[in-house]
Parts: sequence; C-alpha cells; structure tokens
Amino acid sequence: MSVARFIADQRTNYRVPHAVSCRLLGVSEAWFYKWHKRTQSPGAATGLHTTRDYRRDTIDRAVAVAFDKARGLHGSPRLHADLRADGWTVTEKTVADSMCRQGLVARRIRRRNGLTRQDKTAPKFPDLLGRDFTAQCPDQRWVGDITEIPTAAGKLYLATVIDLYSRRLLGAATSRHPDAALACAAIEMGVATRGGMQAIWRDDDAQKLIFHTDRGSTYTAKRFTRLCQKMGIRQSMGRVGSCFDNAAAEAFFSSLEWEVLSRNEFHTIMEAQAVVLEWCYGFYNHQRRHSAIGMMSPVDYENTAVTEPEAA
Repeated sequence: MSVARFIADQRTNYRVPHAVSCRLLGVSEAWFYKWHKRTQSPGAATGLHTTRDYRRDTIDRAVAVAFDKARGLHGSPRLHADLRADGWTVTEKTVADSMCRQGLVARRIRRRNGLTRQDKTAPKFPDLLGRDFTAQCPDQRWVGDITEIPTAAGKLYLATVIDLYSRRLLGAATSRHPDAALACAAIEMGVATRGGMQAIWRDDDAQKLIFHTDRGSTYTAKRFTRLCQKMGIRQSMGRVGSCFDNAAAEAFFSSLEWEVLSRNEFHTIMEAQAVVLEWCYGFYNHQRRHSAIGMMSPVDYENTAVTEPEAA
C-alpha cells in the first residue's frame, strides 16, 4: 500500500485528519493533494493517472474515428477541420501529433504518365485563365482533363469537368478509349448537372462560360469543339508540356491517384468504375475538404453561398 493511500484510508476509515497523518509520516500536504487529484481524474479507472494523459487518449480516439470516417484520406489539416466542425477545441499540431502516435498516414504517393497527345494540324485556343484558377461565381470557369485507371482487364479512362468556383466535380465520364466521345460525354454531364444548356448560356461572348484544358487532340477534335460552340462554351488551353497551366485539373487527379488508385487493385472494369465514381460523386463532392474554399466540401460551399445572401 502506498503512503498516500494509507493517509486517505486513515481519513476515511478512522477520521484521522490528513494533516495529522502527513505530519506524522513526514510528507507535505501539497503532495497528498496532488495524489488525490490524480486519483479523481476521469482517466484514473483506465490507468491514465493525469488529466493530460486522459485528454490525449480521448483526442486519439476522436482522431481515429474521424480518420476512419474520412476513409483514411484526410491528413492533419482536414482532420483538424473535421474535428472543429464536430465541436472539438484542438490545434492542427495536436491532431498531427495524434496521427503520428497512432501511425495514421493519409497519403501514399504514386505517379503516372500523362495522356496528352497533340494534333499539330488542329486549331488551337488561347489561354484565357493565365494560371488564375479562381472564379467569382458558379459556371464562370470550368477545367477538365483525362486520366487512365489501370485494371487487370485493361485500361479505363476518366474525363472530368470541374467548376473552379467551388471545385465541384460536375462531370465524370468513363470509357475504354480516351477520345473525343469521352470528352463530349463529360462536358454534357457538366451541363446537365447545372440544369441544361439554357442555364449556362450567355448572350455576351465575353461573359460565356470558359472551359480550360490542355492542348490534347481530344479537346481539339472537331466533334468536341463543335459541341462547345453549340453549348455556348468558350474553349481555353494551356501550353504543351506545362502541367501548371492546368494545375486545378491536375490537382484533382493527384488526389484521385493518392486516395483511390494507390489503395486499390482493380480486377475488372466495372469494379474500377464503381469505386472511382463513388469516390468522385460521393466523397470528393460531399465530404472532402478543400483548402481553396475554406476547408469546406464543394457541395457545402455552394449551399452556403446560396443561403448566406438569403439570410442577409
């Protein structure tokens, strides 16, 4: 039995004041109070003898739950935002330390080669963005690109359309071939998501929606350029061999590669489609936090932008 426990038992069982017991045993009253405070902490029953240990264990549990809820894809900045949204008062460093203690790693880097193949005979479009990947309102500037998804049954290709205002993925079309038909399917999805051609149409050419891509033959093909003209979309293209000229679209594929492709081995085309599209429309649009829009998900950001003017 410890000295502190003996003093506590004397007070409880025999009504001997702890001050008397401390003097007789040659220990300070402050030391006894400190011991008593530790035993009364919430973590005492679990073997966590200090308030600090108990809080650290509680935070570790909360971080683990949030990490699992985010499918193991959020790093410390996004997990910090998740926990703050749930009412936790923690710093990003505290979350990072907790992840380190528990061995929680959000990303595994895996890089792939680009798909851009230029048709030197096709007409080119000017760069209307100039690496400014921002937009003041929805349906002002979109970006897109195509990437490959390897499977045991062959390659699957994904074409995307992203609104720079909210980073929302408006169109995600898949095909066995990275051709103009795939690009057309993606842009048609994007237009449909926004309510059809009448919703994005602008009579003033200077105000028309801009769709920015690379100079790949997919986007300079007549089938695609005619579709854009029909829908009232102005095409914009970056330079050849410069990923920075379409960085927003590249960033999306970087997230896809790190968060989905590096964690899965697809056996069939249908399996790849199901996993990738569920991540795109489910996790990316509705749950994944983006630093460019205040650590909110694209859908939440758009919904907030709609409700704030109404509240005002």
